[in-house]
Amino acid sequence: MNKHTYQTGLIGNCAFLAHVHKNTDISWLCWPRFDSTFVFGSLLDEEKGGEFTIRPEEEFTTTQHYIENTNVLVTEVTSESGIYRITDFAPRFSKYDRYFKPLMLIRKIEPITGTARIKVKCRPVAEYGKRQLEAQRGSNHIEYAGAESDMRLTTDIPITYIVDESYFVLNEAKYLVLTYGAPLEAPLVSTSETFLRETINYWQTWIKFSSIAGFFQQYVIRSALVLKIHQYEDTGAIIAASTTSLPEFDGSGRNWDYRYCWLRDTFYVISSLNHIGHFQEMERYFNYVADISVSEKSRYQPLYRIDGNKKLDESILDYLDGYKGNKPVRIGNQANEHIQNDIYGQVMISIMPLYTDHRFVFSERKDSRMWISSILDKIERTIDEKDAGIWEFRNFANVHCYSNLFQWAGCSAAAKTAVTIGDKELEAKALMLKDKAAAHIESCYDPVRKVYTNAAGSSHLDASTLQLIMMNYLDPASDKAKDHLKALEAELKTDKGLIYRYVHEDDFGKPKTTFLICAFWYVEALACVGRIEEAVTEFEKLMQYANHLMLFSEDVDEATGSQWGNFPQAYSHVGLMNAAYRISMKLDKPIFL
Repeated sequence: MNKHTYQTGLIGNCAFLAHVHKNTDISWLCWPRFDSTFVFGSLLDEEKGGEFTIRPEEEFTTTQHYIENTNVLVTEVTSESGIYRITDFAPRFSKYDRYFKPLMLIRKIEPITGTARIKVKCRPVAEYGKRQLEAQRGSNHIEYAGAESDMRLTTDIPITYIVDESYFVLNEAKYLVLTYGAPLEAPLVSTSETFLRETINYWQTWIKFSSIAGFFQQYVIRSALVLKIHQYEDTGAIIAASTTSLPEFDGSGRNWDYRYCWLRDTFYVISSLNHIGHFQEMERYFNYVADISVSEKSRYQPLYRIDGNKKLDESILDYLDGYKGNKPVRIGNQANEHIQNDIYGQVMISIMPLYTDHRFVFSERKDSRMWISSILDKIERTIDEKDAGIWEFRNFANVHCYSNLFQWAGCSAAAKTAVTIGDKELEAKALMLKDKAAAHIESCYDPVRKVYTNAAGSSHLDASTLQLIMMNYLDPASDKAKDHLKALEAELKTDKGLIYRYVHEDDFGKPKTTFLICAFWYVEALACVGRIEEAVTEFEKLMQYANHLMLFSEDVDEATGSQWGNFPQAYSHVGLMNAAYRISMKLDKPIFL
């Protein structure tokens, strides 16, 4: 079997994200928000998904790379008649004391050698491919009407060539600026060049002010850049992925919409941002979580829209072919209905730095007691309850070890915060609930196998219980931690360094692909228990599962090393960042590999 990797790069500016395929197509772009309809979606349907390509007359090959330490992507196209370069980017830079991040995609085309004849096709669509948009000619632009707002393509390429989709000789640099809503009202060439220069400078400066150790530094830098553009800056939400319905494996039917924010991953995201020293992004995310926490009087949902909206009704778009024929194509996500009780602890430990980290001005906060009390009340109401667990089982519930671990961690955080603000009553309540959570965790322990199972009364093992070690529930130096890790290795680890979430049947049968973030958790666990050389070796193995741009998927097929699942997966990159940080902190000095 051939190894499948995703053939796209990702660009974005914290207002939108776009996939640029190696074949020059903008194969995925949702406007005006991360979770809006696609205007280009050939990733899911080559006929109905529209097209935005810049291709030569003859057969061609391409290579792709990012301009160093940026989210600006370069695609070089080679054909018999010549070579040309496409530079794709979403403008982002500081302007008037705030960030300029328009709904604007800029494509610069420049000849390198020869005289290539190229054709530009621009066919945006609306309502997830149900409607083609009508192209209306202007003097130096094309207006596309019929979507929620009009789109405009401003260019110095003759409009006739684009409308008629005819070939022309590329003998000088040309520019294509596609906008949503507000059009470009400025000189095309000089503005595009200024935006490109300023955007490159913004990203490279952002990386310069990141705290990134030398261990696999290039991969951590790329992961940080990926994570950054998955944050919807307007609200602070960080989504799991920009895509929907890329299958967990070919023909699986496990096709989910990941364009939302999962509270259950809050701690990992906050940790990764903290490790690289980006507090502005942390504060924005804190504020997003805070807004949800205040508005939710009873339960939290596992996930929310980027504006905090709870409505994520799942539906199937049966008229779309799906990625490589993989149906169904889903929008929305039924997981919003699930009971996941780890999220209260996730929120508590994620918010704790606002009240305990002196880099934040927490002395001015007047809502501390309300925060802690409301979250502890939610933990108290749910601590004895069965739930769907971290993997969102749809048809059965258990008292999951992982859920109780994060309730335990949340209560620990609440107790520390209560000490900071001098509230003895809250501290006592937090410690009482912490003991209760610990009792549930211990009910999952199998003394014969010397391992914690996935749930009370269950014999199944689960990679999520690696967190018992990383969260210091188990002393990493203890035999209990080391035995637990060995038992998980024996059942869930492959010889290629990959880790299954679990190997028992779920609602859809037995999983056939490994979950990449679990492999990074395993690397962290190895480092925690002192197996540093193995942690480095296993981390190095995982780097082979990136695509040509160091971008990682959610799932990896053990047999072929193929990438599957939504892509790029922000949480896989978060896992990489946290594992690299854990190793670098354990090494005597930074190393470069």
